[in-house]
Amino acid sequence: MSRLLCYTRLPIDNVLYDPRLAYSMHLALLEGEFFRPLNHNSGVLFALAVEKENGSLSPMSLRSPWIFPLSGGGYGVAAVRICGDGEDDVSSRGSILLWTSRDLVVYRELGLLRLGEQYVDWVKVRYDEKRGCYLLCWQERDGCCYQALYPLAVLEEGPEGCEPLMSCIADPDSDDNILGGFPGNGEKELSQAAHIEGAVPGCALEIGEREAWYLRCKLLTPVNTGVEVPREVEVDLHGADTSEERLRRVRQALDGQRAVARYSDGTSCEKRVDWNLEGLDLSHGGRRVVCGEIYRPWFPFPVAYNRADPCVTRWNGKYYFIATNDADNNHTLYIREADTLEGLAAAEEILLLDSETYEGIGGLLWAPEFHEIEGRLYIFHAATPGPFYEEESHIMALREGGSPVRREDWSAPRRIVRADGSDLCEAGRTISLDMTCFLWEGEYYVIWSQRQFLPEDLGAWLYIARLDRRQPWRLASEPVLLSKPDYGWANNHTFVEEGPYALPVGDKLYVTFSAAAVDTSYVVSYLVTERGRDLLRRESWRKNNYPILTSRSVEGEYGTGHNAYVEDTDGNVWNTYHARPGTDGARSSGIRRVHFDVDGAPVLDMTEETDLREAFRQVRTSLILK
Repeated sequence: MSRLLCYTRLPIDNVLYDPRLAYSMHLALLEGEFFRPLNHNSGVLFALAVEKENGSLSPMSLRSPWIFPLSGGGYGVAAVRICGDGEDDVSSRGSILLWTSRDLVVYRELGLLRLGEQYVDWVKVRYDEKRGCYLLCWQERDGCCYQALYPLAVLEEGPEGCEPLMSCIADPDSDDNILGGFPGNGEKELSQAAHIEGAVPGCALEIGEREAWYLRCKLLTPVNTGVEVPREVEVDLHGADTSEERLRRVRQALDGQRAVARYSDGTSCEKRVDWNLEGLDLSHGGRRVVCGEIYRPWFPFPVAYNRADPCVTRWNGKYYFIATNDADNNHTLYIREADTLEGLAAAEEILLLDSETYEGIGGLLWAPEFHEIEGRLYIFHAATPGPFYEEESHIMALREGGSPVRREDWSAPRRIVRADGSDLCEAGRTISLDMTCFLWEGEYYVIWSQRQFLPEDLGAWLYIARLDRRQPWRLASEPVLLSKPDYGWANNHTFVEEGPYALPVGDKLYVTFSAAAVDTSYVVSYLVTERGRDLLRRESWRKNNYPILTSRSVEGEYGTGHNAYVEDTDGNVWNTYHARPGTDGARSSGIRRVHFDVDGAPVLDMTEETDLREAFRQVRTSLILK
C-alpha cells in the first residue's frame, strides 16, 4: 500500500501562484519520510465555474478536499466550494461539492449536495460496508458538527435531491459517534507534508501500489533511466568488391538500427545513433566493435526572442518557422527556412506579410500557422483593418510550385467565412483568432477562439466546424461551441481559451489549447476524443481537469503556451511554444520533444536533460561482417 495526501495551497501572489490555482486539490505520495508533491506541486482537481443565464461564467474554487474509496471501486472527492479567489460562495451555502474518479487523474464533477443552512467549514466522508451507505461528518461555520447517512445513489446517480437516511448533531470525540473511524491527518502526516510549499492538508489515505504507480506515471515527468542498442548487427559483404561498397553496406545496416531510450514510467522512445566508422577495418569478415553517440537535438531557450505563438512545418524537404512578432507590436510576420529543425534557430528571417500592403490588413497580425490542405500549403492567421475589436481569422495560399519564403508566392489574406458566405463574426462586437486546421477520419476541421465583447464580454471560447476542402476560406458546417474557460486555471486574470492545435495519437485525437491571460498565468491543457465519435458534438470530447504545461513545469520559463507540433524525419514530434525567460520577460519561442505517456497522452515538460541523460549517450555494438 502507498499513502496519498490531498491538499490545497496558500496563494503566493498574482504572478507566481494565484488563488485560482492554489484553491484546488493537489496530490502527494509518501516517499520515505516525506510526501512528494505530484504535478510540480500544482493542482489536479479544479471546481467548474457556474454558468450564468447569458452564458458568462462565475469562477469557482475549492477548499478542504477529502478523498474516500467508493463502494464499487474508484474514489469520491468531497470539498467545500468557494468563489474563484477564495471568498464564500453564497450559492454553495450549506452544501458540499462532490466528484467521482476511477484513478484520481480524471474526475467527474457531480454537483452540490445540500447538508444544511450554514456555511460548511469541512467535510469527511467514508463508505460503511456494514450499513451499505455513505457516512458524512461536517462542521458548520458556528462550530457545530453534524453527521448523516446517505444512500449509494448520492454518488452513483448524483447528489441532486438526495435525502439523508439519518442525520443528527455529532460529537466527534464521543464513543457514540455513528460515523466513527474516519482516517485523518495526525501530527505525523502534518510533519511529513510540512516541507511542501504552501500545503494546507486535506486528508491522507492508503491506496494500492498499482494506483500509486499510475499517479506517478501521469503526474511526474518521465526521466530517462537507460538506453538499449542491438548487441550485434550482421552485415553481408558478399559481392562487395570495393571499400566504398563495403562501407555503404555497413552504413545501411547501422542506419536501420535505433537506440531505445527507457523512462521511469515504463515508456520508451526510439532515437537515431550517429555511428563512428572512421578507421574501421572492413577488408575481411569477423567481429568489429563500433561506437556511436545518440543524436540529441539541443534547442537553447529561447530559440527566437520576442516571437510568440510559433509554428513549424516540414514542406518539400525543408523546415519553416513562423510566429507572431511582438517586437513591432504585431505589424509584420517573418518566416525562417532551414534544412534541419535545429537550423531554424539561426536561420535568416524573411518578411512575409505586413500591415500596409493589403487593404483590410491594418495590424495585429497574430498566431500564424502552416497547414496543408489537399496537398497545398496555407497559412491561417488573424488580422484586423485596424481596431482590435475587428480582429478576424484569415487564410493565405501558397501558389502551386511556389516557395514559402517568397512573399510574392503567397496570395493576399482572405477572411474565413461561414458556409453561406456570411461573416464569421460581427465586426466591433465579436472577434475570431487562432484558427487551426486538421484532417481527421477523412474530413477537414477547424477550431478557433471567439470572443464576444458586446453587449457583454463573455470571454474567449473555443468553437469547431468542418472546413470546405475545395474552398478552405469557407466553413462547411455551422460553428459548434467546444469549450469555455470554466476552470480556475483557464479564467485566471481573464476568461480565455485560445491557441488550439490538433495532435492525433493512434485512435485518439488530442487538441491542446492555451488558457488564461498571456502573462505568467498562461497555461496549456487539452481536449481529447476518439475515432468514431462526432467531433461536432461537445459531449464527444473530454476536457482535462488540469493544465499539462505551466510556469511551474520547466525552471526559468513562465507563461508557457500557444503551442503547435511538427514531426521530423525520424518520426519524433516536436512542440513549438512560447514562454517568458523570467516573469517580466518578453514572449519568446522554444522547441522541445513531445513524449507520450503510458496512455499515449502528450508530455510537454520533458527537457533535453531528462529526455536523454548525458551518461547514456555513448553506445556501442558489434558488427558481424560476413
